[in-house]
Amino acid sequence: MKQIVVLSGKGGTGKTTVTASLAHLASSELSVVLADADVDAANLGLVLDPVKQETHDFVGGKLALIDEQACIACGTCAEVCRYDAIIPGDVYSVDPLACEGCASCMYQCPVEAIRMEEQQAGLWFRSDTRFGPLFHAHLFAGQENSGKLVTMVKQQGRLLALDTNAAMLLVDGPPGIGCPVISASAGADMALLVVEPTVSGVHDLERVLATTEHFGVPAMVVVNKADLNLANTEQIAAFCEERGVPMVGRLPYDEVVTEAMVAGQPVTAVGDNPVAQALHQMWAQIKETL
Repeated sequence: MKQIVVLSGKGGTGKTTVTASLAHLASSELSVVLADADVDAANLGLVLDPVKQETHDFVGGKLALIDEQACIACGTCAEVCRYDAIIPGDVYSVDPLACEGCASCMYQCPVEAIRMEEQQAGLWFRSDTRFGPLFHAHLFAGQENSGKLVTMVKQQGRLLALDTNAAMLLVDGPPGIGCPVISASAGADMALLVVEPTVSGVHDLERVLATTEHFGVPAMVVVNKADLNLANTEQIAAFCEERGVPMVGRLPYDEVVTEAMVAGQPVTAVGDNPVAQALHQMWAQIKETL
């Protein structure tokens, strides 16, 4: 089984568009399991039209709770809380939005009136799509531990791929370079980095490439909307050549991409068009490399 993760140094570069097209192209030849690891703003389902088969709770961090009957209002918890999450009064209470779950208050309470309770931070799903099973998730607003949820989603996809002898695990990764990206990249055989030819394009690419190189994940690059700024595209190509990173695609700008998204289809599934042709060529290079 091969694991491919699609990443970008920032959001909005067309990462999900590329992932959906790869899912379409790969599933016509191979057995594929899909994972949407962008749990903060999952949108691969907008194109794949998943039918949910399973729903599971995701438990994130813990939250401090004060026993009103046991609290003596001594104020020790408020003194040790670094996040100003303790609300004083005749009986002290905890602001759930401010509490970071560090448990300092629990350990310092002289009457053991504080306990830590796990809190549900989101949901994760197993769904069926026309291109293969999809694992995806929804992280509740204001919740942390998105890296942990990414690991959960990807691990579930990996286990199913192993159980069913699937040829590929295709992961639509989160943008940026933070913990969710690290979680999504772990164990991948290749990272496909999607970049736009903007002023910050090379900088964004350099950031995410440094992340994949640090964790030993080989990378390839595809430039989306490459013809909108040919000078910047050539700058990205020169950067890739200098770093020894293969550039496997230059996708032209075309409104057919928007039309395909509105129709809930990968751009490769809506007939012959320049973007689809470029994606077919990109997929051929990826297959050869893997």
